[in-house]
Parts: sequence; structure tokens; C-alpha cells
Amino acid sequence: MMVSEFMLQQTPVNRVLPVYEQWLARWPRPADLAAEAPGEAVRAWGRLGYPRRALRLHGASVAITERHGGDVPADHAQLLALPGIGEYTAAAVASFAYGQRHAVLDTNVRRVFARAVTGTQYPPNATTAAERRLARTLLPEDAPTAARWAAASMELGALVCTAKNETCRHCPIAAQCAWRLAGKPAHEGPPRRGQTYAGTDRQVRGRLLAVLREAHHPVPQSALDRVWHEPVQRARALDGLVADGLVEPLQGGLYRLPQT
Repeated sequence: MMVSEFMLQQTPVNRVLPVYEQWLARWPRPADLAAEAPGEAVRAWGRLGYPRRALRLHGASVAITERHGGDVPADHAQLLALPGIGEYTAAAVASFAYGQRHAVLDTNVRRVFARAVTGTQYPPNATTAAERRLARTLLPEDAPTAARWAAASMELGALVCTAKNETCRHCPIAAQCAWRLAGKPAHEGPPRRGQTYAGTDRQVRGRLLAVLREAHHPVPQSALDRVWHEPVQRARALDGLVADGLVEPLQGGLYRLPQT
């Protein structure tokens, strides 16, 4: 559960599934991942994007091994104390893996609540305290029911109450939806468009990491220079990877995935 929550952040299921299956086949328990160098997590992450998630997952696995005997803790506070674990991931693991009562607020759930309860087309760009209060008031009191509610509201947003082309005729709460009853007024702030990828530092970083993932030995600067024509942007992207802990510089102008 924890692995899938990390991988599914900002990444669709169809891209995650093959990597997820390979990951668990190689590292079925947190201790298995913790025993490897963090660079191996980055290597196995492949082209999922946002590779710092791989380092965070490795760091969480190390902490779970050292603090909790290799078992992902069920306690919400202990989950939050793990490196790389935020409010959403802690609530999701506690709810979906352990059947506890927590408000699980991802983008899909926030959109469902915005429309059904507050009558607005889209939620704010960032989760607000008001949204958290609303989510807690809507939770069923019984913990197992609350866990099912969390999963159901997430599925409703992912499959029916989508950001575009929502299918209200299939919605089980359409008759009570405040936004639908108000005539679906347009939100003054439309959903954010996806970020451009081509030509960005993200693309350069991805190409540099691809070279390092394929190599099982340190890579010279000349090999990295070949992946992008513009030297200033290439150097900036490489410096960013080093600063993020995704690439480890060595003497002699060599680079590798992190080993410590």
C-alpha cells in the first residue's frame, strides 16, 4: 500500500502498474529495499517521473526497518513521522491498509466534496483548513465504514466526477449534488493545465538520469554532455540532480546514482 501511494502521486495507474509489480517482486518488504543503496531505488523507478519520490520511499523503508522492525506502522502519528510521508499518504495508508478512520484528501476527493457539498466546480489549488474540516465532518463514525467511504469517494472522483466531462447520470449522489442543483456554474478559476515538458529542465534531468540508470558504473561527464545540446541548461539540470541527492559526483568528473 505504501509503495503504491508513493508511485501514484501525480502519475496514472497504467504507468505505475508495471513498475509497481517489478518493485514488489524485487523488494517485497521495506527491509529488502532498505538493504540496497538509494541509487537502486532511483534506477528501478525508471520513467515514472518525479524521481525524488524513489529516494523518499527508500528513506521511509530505512526508517521502518530501524524503528518498527520492518513492518509499516499502523499508527497515524508514526506514519507521519517517517521521512517522505505527508498528511495524505499517512491517512491513505492508515485507512486503506489498516481500516482506520481518517480523512483522505486527494485531488479527486477534494473535487467531489467541492461539487457535492460546497457547490463549486473545482477545489482550491492547495488543500485548505476548511476542506480538512469538511472532510472530517463527512466521515462516518465507524472506522471500517469510514475506510470504505474514503475509498469510494476517491473512486467516484476518479471515474465519475472527473475534472472534465463528468458523467452525472452515473453518479449515485447526483440528486444531492449542490453544484449540479445550482446548474453547474462555471468556476472562476479553471483547472490548471498540465505543465509543458519538452525543452524544460525536467526533460533534461530525465535524460541525464536515464544515462545513469542504464550504467552500473560511474559515468564520465562526456557521456552526460551528449544527451543535451545546450550546455548552460544541461549544467543547471545536473547541478539540480546533485542538489536533490539523485546523482552523486565523484572525483575525476565522474557521476553515479547515490550509494549512501
